[in-house]
Amino acid sequence: MSSQSRQSTRRTAKSTRRTAKSVRSVTPPEKYARGTRSYTMSHIRGKDTAIEVLVRSYLFRHGLRFRKNDRRYPGHPDVVLPKYRTIVFVNGCFWHMHEGCAKHTMPKSNVEFWSAKLLRNHDRDVRQHAELRAAGWKVIVVWECELTKATREARLERLIDEITGTVADDDATDEPGKGTEPTADAVTAEPTADPADNPMMSSASTPTIVSNQGKDAQ
Repeated sequence: MSSQSRQSTRRTAKSTRRTAKSVRSVTPPEKYARGTRSYTMSHIRGKDTAIEVLVRSYLFRHGLRFRKNDRRYPGHPDVVLPKYRTIVFVNGCFWHMHEGCAKHTMPKSNVEFWSAKLLRNHDRDVRQHAELRAAGWKVIVVWECELTKATREARLERLIDEITGTVADDDATDEPGKGTEPTADAVTAEPTADPADNPMMSSASTPTIVSNQGKDAQ
């Protein structure tokens, strides 16, 4: 074999190994392989989802300033508005068991697993919302199904009214699993260090908010 042929063979083998390595790095485990569920669940977004970005972008454009995903509060709320003592959760209908919603249907396979997991999610929501309300916060839930193209504008307009007090507190959607049935750039404001032991209990302990406009909603 000539020197040129050997070099060509080595290049081909090297390219094949590189391609195989790349495929292994991006290919998820087989559907029923051990660890598949953990792999899949770990790649589901827990924050900055499309609907969260949509809501935050709308609020920012309408002059509201807030913090997002603040870990000092139960549930790491999607939106915290200290000025109005209001917290907003933007919930997916499936993961948070939106009662009566077509988007919340129990999977037909592995029912025991999903039933237990979703019930844990729901119970956690109920507990965390109760803690926030007991600390003097208004809690509002915006559901995924309320943000379709046909209904999002009306829902977001009502959200601003709920936040600013134009709508009575009793009309605000604040109970996990329940909400109004649909009828027809992520904004960041990172909190500075808070010396208070419990930031939930006093608006006076709320740190200064510095807002920066991020990506617009898609």
